Amino acid sequence: MVGRQKGRSAATKPGRRSRWRERLLSWFQRNRRAMPWRDDPSPYRVWISEIMLQQTQVDTVIPYFRRFLARFPSIRTLAAADTQQVLKAWEGLGYYARARNLHAAARQVVARFDGKLPDAPEELAALPGVGAYTAAAVASIAYGRPVPAVDGNVLRVFARFWGLSEDIRAAKTRQILSRRLAPYVPVRRASAFNQAAMELGALVCRPKQPGCRQCPLRTDCTAFRTGRTAKLPVRSPRRPVPNHEIAVGVVWRRGRVLIARRKQDRMLGGLWEFPGGKRRAGERLAQTAAREVREETRLKVRVGPPYCTVRHAYSHFTITLTAFRCRCLSGRATPVTSDEVKWVSLTRAREHPMPAANKKVLAAVERSERSTKRTGRCTP
Repeated sequence: MVGRQKGRSAATKPGRRSRWRERLLSWFQRNRRAMPWRDDPSPYRVWISEIMLQQTQVDTVIPYFRRFLARFPSIRTLAAADTQQVLKAWEGLGYYARARNLHAAARQVVARFDGKLPDAPEELAALPGVGAYTAAAVASIAYGRPVPAVDGNVLRVFARFWGLSEDIRAAKTRQILSRRLAPYVPVRRASAFNQAAMELGALVCRPKQPGCRQCPLRTDCTAFRTGRTAKLPVRSPRRPVPNHEIAVGVVWRRGRVLIARRKQDRMLGGLWEFPGGKRRAGERLAQTAAREVREETRLKVRVGPPYCTVRHAYSHFTITLTAFRCRCLSGRATPVTSDEVKWVSLTRAREHPMPAANKKVLAAVERSERSTKRTGRCTP
């Protein structure tokens, strides 16, 4: 009698590969969620969906995906659009570098590939904003290329399945798992296999309280068989997230407010905002607002009462932002730290793509101006 090969799990024994893989594919056929990009998995639609789904939930993405495709139905229409139009269509979805990279990549595809996304993962990965995962996802889902697409869900599923002890936050772990998974991607069903693994992680093999009893892989899953589903996968602790106090000035002059367009190479590049910045030690927030407006636009302002205080979380920090009503006293608005500044009405301000926190400020300003019936007055 031949014993089990040392170091080889049950799932990798000869004859077992197709069993768990077929159970996974059968489960997916019964449980796959309806998604608009699955109805028509063209390369363009798959690419847009994968970029939108980076760090964003499916339910959040679906309405944005539909509106974006209605606005830019092809790579050529996206490439021909103005960056501001793309950012406005993306507004509210966050992580705006995705939109800028998407736009730049569309222009490259038109210039280099005659408007058709390449099917080779290596060529896809060379496009702006397309990393190894997205390249593999587009290549496999849209073109059927038999390459593993390893996102966070897939990492979790197979770290548990194979009982991996490596830290899944490390890039090395993703590479190890991708190489180990590659032989199991079926040549003729690569799209279904990769989507099935992602779907299993999203619906069953959840980070907390996984639904192991509903999992088609449970009989071969190392974590399930050894009672370690709560301990796997291994994750290094996240660093503490700092909070920054921000003050901005909503500067009025002749019935209009001043907005500034952030530099393209900065976080939230290309979006419009009210001028402001971080509070310095010992500074009152009103002083911060006056100083930041002066440093960023060369305007001297009188700071009035606050409109609102909003809180917003980014990936690596949070902000507490207080917006003050300001009156322009002197100076000519100059884009010292931005690409452009302009005076606009509140109605026109809303036509410009803005970060979420500034959108909340704009809404508070509109409410305040309506309630006091002083829209357009510059006196704080």
